[in-house]
Amino acid sequence: MTVTGIITAIIIGAIVGMLGRLILPGKQSIGVLLTVGVGIVAAIIGTLLAQQVGVATTDGVDWIELAFQVVLAAVGVGVTASLMGRGNRTHHRGRY
Repeated sequence: MTVTGIITAIIIGAIVGMLGRLILPGKQSIGVLLTVGVGIVAAIIGTLLAQQVGVATTDGVDWIELAFQVVLAAVGVGVTASLMGRGNRTHHRGRY
């Protein structure tokens, strides 16, 4: 992978991750770098899924591919925030 490819993946991952975070209701307690990481993974999986369905190479913007990526990013951000939140909980014994 070239430097341009890596930079492009980071930019697309950031955009996809932020869009996924935007459509997810509530506050997500994860950082920007983790959001970008989730976005990169979602973009890769979304592209592979769009290729399998046959909608990845259309004329113009591949809106269906983008939708796959953003929905996967929302799921990924939600799962990641849920897993990150579990470690921050404090346990109260007897008093609430």
